[in-house]
Amino acid sequence: MGKGTVHDRDAELPLREADEAGAALGNQIVRFTRMVAAHRHRTKQEQGAGERVLLARLVRDGEQRATDLAADTFLDLSTVSRQVRSMVERGLIERRPDPQDRRGTLLYATETGRAVYETYRRQRDARLAQLLDPWPPEDRDQLIRLLTRLNDDLVAHQHQRHADGARPATVTQQGASTYE
Repeated sequence: MGKGTVHDRDAELPLREADEAGAALGNQIVRFTRMVAAHRHRTKQEQGAGERVLLARLVRDGEQRATDLAADTFLDLSTVSRQVRSMVERGLIERRPDPQDRRGTLLYATETGRAVYETYRRQRDARLAQLLDPWPPEDRDQLIRLLTRLNDDLVAHQHQRHADGARPATVTQQGASTYE
């Protein structure tokens, strides 16, 4: 059995019905979340996690209004507003008038903000590369493919719940350590 290979360890697992798979996945997500929380606590990275999510969104998706940023990240607008104010004060993002509607403002990442984002991203990627190094390439590819699919489905589900009138979910708040 190869060190770190999910493939070898799970080869004997039977195919599961959706409800059994949901329970098994739920257990693994809780376990993963606890490990991430413990890591954050040890490295003191918890503070600023929401800002990393917002900064990543602005760097990757370009300028946008705070209301759109809040909706896209499933964060409360008051939370986004506080974080935006802090990031503006530190020079990570700036505001400019919305050319479509002069009453509104658009937020965008500054060069300093882009550099901070790149630093976060490089640190995260280096830690994950070290973790995945012993895995066979096909296991790495399968993990990325399936996690992407799960994330896409979770986002679609959250957007649907929000569209159906439910209060915005806290998926991003709980998973905000992913600074994309």
